[in-house]
Amino acid sequence: MRTTLAKYIPEQSIDKVIALTKLHPTYLKIVGDRKTKYGDFRVLSSKNTQITINHNLNQYQFLFTLIHEFAHLVTHKKYGHVQPHGKEWKHTFQHLMLPFLNPDIFPLKLLPYLAHHLKNPKASTGADVYLTYALKQYDQASELTQVFKIPENGQFVFNKTVYLRGRKRRTRIECINLKNKQTYLFNLNAEVLPLTK
Repeated sequence: MRTTLAKYIPEQSIDKVIALTKLHPTYLKIVGDRKTKYGDFRVLSSKNTQITINHNLNQYQFLFTLIHEFAHLVTHKKYGHVQPHGKEWKHTFQHLMLPFLNPDIFPLKLLPYLAHHLKNPKASTGADVYLTYALKQYDQASELTQVFKIPENGQFVFNKTVYLRGRKRRTRIECINLKNKQTYLFNLNAEVLPLTK
């Protein structure tokens, strides 16, 4: 397990994660890229549990997502069926993340964003645009960019469709699908391919 974890999470976090897996055994499955989620937790028909994490996350996003999903597992064991991201899960996530919030594991630049997020954890990292952006800074270089970086009236491609970037709302950006002329709301950190004129 140590060798596998070393490919995905910061070295200084491995012993803590192994201790967590010994306390709360589960199947940990590393899967392909999913556009709609980074990880998930489920109870299998055999009553065993499984956590899946996308393989292509940077080491800090991977660790954060892993602990997020472990919080679901621990909440399930302790409380049974409760609201997926309710107060029980939030408290459990905060408790599980605390030992990882140090500069030996996460870069100093990330710690304030993580601490702020943990005051009231969201259902997904993507719902916290500031934390999402901070974590994205550690991704491998890519030709993709966040939609908020596209200038207003600039064009970009998302899911093989060309869009025109419109005005920003509070946490979303209006974008017009140039094929069907419909307006869609994009998360500020949605990754898109910019089109140069």
